[in-house]
Amino acid sequence: MSMKGLPNAALSSAAGWFSLKFARDLAIAAVAVLMIAGCANESGSASRDKAAKPTAVGYIIARQTSTPLITELAGRTSAYQQSDVRPQVSGVILRRFFTEGALVRKGQTLYEIDPSLYRAAANEARANLQSAAASAEARGAQAQRLKPLAEMEAVAKQDYTDAVAAARQARAAVAQSQAQLQTAQINLHYTTVPAPITGRIGRSLVTVGALVTSNQDTALAQISQLDPMFVDIQQSSADLLTLRRMLAKGGAVPTKADVQLTLEDGSAYGYTGTVEFAEAIVDPGTGTVTLRARFPNPEDVLLPGMFVRARFTQAIDRAVVLVPQTAVSRDPAGIASVFVVGAGNKAEQRTITTTRTQGPNWVVTAGIRPGDKIIVQGTDRLRPGGALKPVPANTPQRVAPAGKSKGS
Repeated sequence: MSMKGLPNAALSSAAGWFSLKFARDLAIAAVAVLMIAGCANESGSASRDKAAKPTAVGYIIARQTSTPLITELAGRTSAYQQSDVRPQVSGVILRRFFTEGALVRKGQTLYEIDPSLYRAAANEARANLQSAAASAEARGAQAQRLKPLAEMEAVAKQDYTDAVAAARQARAAVAQSQAQLQTAQINLHYTTVPAPITGRIGRSLVTVGALVTSNQDTALAQISQLDPMFVDIQQSSADLLTLRRMLAKGGAVPTKADVQLTLEDGSAYGYTGTVEFAEAIVDPGTGTVTLRARFPNPEDVLLPGMFVRARFTQAIDRAVVLVPQTAVSRDPAGIASVFVVGAGNKAEQRTITTTRTQGPNWVVTAGIRPGDKIIVQGTDRLRPGGALKPVPANTPQRVAPAGKSKGS
């Protein structure tokens, strides 16, 4: 519909309505622009105020200290002494004199081998000795009778020489018979099989009536001395080399290695052991060196072949700084760093070298100097170069009452 056909009054009314709508929209737009500008001004002002306000942080002062080099390694128990009970003569087992699993004493009789043949051999050797002694006595007397006759040349000197030689042979036969008798007596003694050491004996591997020989491969039984007990600890040769270099440079000092054990069930062993020695060779298969520790074992808690965890101090590191673990952060590459209070109370990020933990702290060997103020509280709001308001860690903070501003 064309507006040319409208009356003048209608045209005037429409023009007025459009003018009012345009003015109202213009006013709303102006108010919106003013509000946005005001918010932007307030936000910028707040950002400037926040940037200008220093971050409150708590710090500790780094101090150089000494800390033990604690090592925890796997180990395996072994008997202090272990011996196989073996026969030294052949024969049939007549009796057994011990209870399997019991404690036996050194020299205690464990088995008896049939002694009849060895007793007869001893009696024969004794009789041979008596015969040799009688022959030696006769030969000696004959030589003594021929001596003055030979000096008067009543008999040939050769006869006297032969008589002296025969007397000496008879005396040698006596010594030989004595040795044979001694051997027979020793074999007779070996028919009672004694315990070679004091310890706990295992099960008997032969029964009464079994035939045993002096050169058999199978032992009659095995005895283990369990108090004290050895623990063989495996340490990598690389770690041992690092420790020796530290000792050589003077960064650490050796200490007596007292060892604590953790048993297979996770419980702590009640006695403390000491490291006896370290082997001078490296196992080519595992690349480890064996350290041997000795432990008291009065209750026989430790048994040969048990796996344990050994914890001990190998040295004292004298030039380290302890930093709480909460103050240390790591980047994606695993590099550790901390924030310290720098010059002008600015946040300074330091890269540090951490070797191990000790309780709630990292042991730091490089990157921190004694006297540095290490930030341990408020670290989540820090950025390098940011302004700081440092206070000693755990300093009580004043909190303004609710509803009051700082200026009121």
